[in-house]
Amino acid sequence: MKKVYQSILVLVMSLGVGIFYSSCSKDSSKSSGQPSISYVRITNPKSADSLLVSAGQGKMVAIVGENLQNTVELWFNDQKAVLTPTYITSKTILVSVPTEVPAIITNQLKLIFSNGDSLKHDFKLEISEPEVSSMVNEYALIGEVAKIRGNFFYPPITVTFAGGVAGELVSLKPELIEVRVPAGALPGQVIVKTNFGETKSDFMFRDNRNIFISSDPFTGWWNASYVVTAPGTDDPAKINGNYIRVKKLVGAWAWTEIAGGAADAMGPISKNIPDEAILKPENYNLKFEVNTKKPYTSNQIKINVGLLKENNDAYKWNPPIDTKGAWQTIVIPFNEVTKSYGAPLSVSPTGYWTRLMMHGPGDLDADISFDNFRVVPKIIKK
Repeated sequence: MKKVYQSILVLVMSLGVGIFYSSCSKDSSKSSGQPSISYVRITNPKSADSLLVSAGQGKMVAIVGENLQNTVELWFNDQKAVLTPTYITSKTILVSVPTEVPAIITNQLKLIFSNGDSLKHDFKLEISEPEVSSMVNEYALIGEVAKIRGNFFYPPITVTFAGGVAGELVSLKPELIEVRVPAGALPGQVIVKTNFGETKSDFMFRDNRNIFISSDPFTGWWNASYVVTAPGTDDPAKINGNYIRVKKLVGAWAWTEIAGGAADAMGPISKNIPDEAILKPENYNLKFEVNTKKPYTSNQIKINVGLLKENNDAYKWNPPIDTKGAWQTIVIPFNEVTKSYGAPLSVSPTGYWTRLMMHGPGDLDADISFDNFRVVPKIIKK
């Protein structure tokens, strides 16, 4: 049945192209005049008046003009298209735009004829500017390889960090850039640039905004014993000063408070959550860095943020995660966090209750580190 359907589909497509070709062939008598291009349009005969000045990769178009019958090559920018002789007449050429991304952008198509002459026509290839979504570790260190996720990453490409320094490209795929963090990189947005445009990230490299749990210095009721100030050979490297490391056996439902306390115990850092995040949490993300030297596979991590008093059962950050000893940025939509508390948050000029604790089902042989708990906008306003 599938083969029959495919055969019918091929027949219908062939008939469609045939109808269009037939309509163009009525005026395809040979001519010895000078070749010219009048316009480019889509190939649907019912939309013959739909003219094009650009087209996307792989799209079939019709080039309409005069004395085109001797065309032997057709180029879009620096990419050669595949020509089908039966789709070439004196007045039309049916051709698909190459799917390959050009290295040299001319915004022109070029016909080459059998006598060596050529003809150019302005025509743009529609390729999106880079889409920059996230960085696997927003706190990658100088010399480390940072991984940037997104789309439309085409060579040649540059990644520029705040401070105006460009990173060394290590690896490139259409949806992933690996770039070495250069000396002089500062906290701020990352700019990704290709031949098709440039995009500033909506995340910040080494994002130091609105941090509400930090160990520089330690504040709060819990738990100074977890703070790493001078990492040993077995400890993860510092990424932003002191950090928290929990390395112990945590029993099922054992009350294991890691950090936090009342607003007055946390100090000024408890006021770092923006009022807008409290009122419009859908516009913000909760972010933090985590490093697991042993997988987080059981138990449960509970996070209190932006509250006026404790909530012992929310927000629940559930396993599993295994970063294999590398720092990784965790991103959680802030409205998911606030929804778990069961009631809208309220703005507090005096600061907020904060807590990070392990409390849940299953024993966990924990070796997990945390840093830079923050609530930041999803979109950086221009």
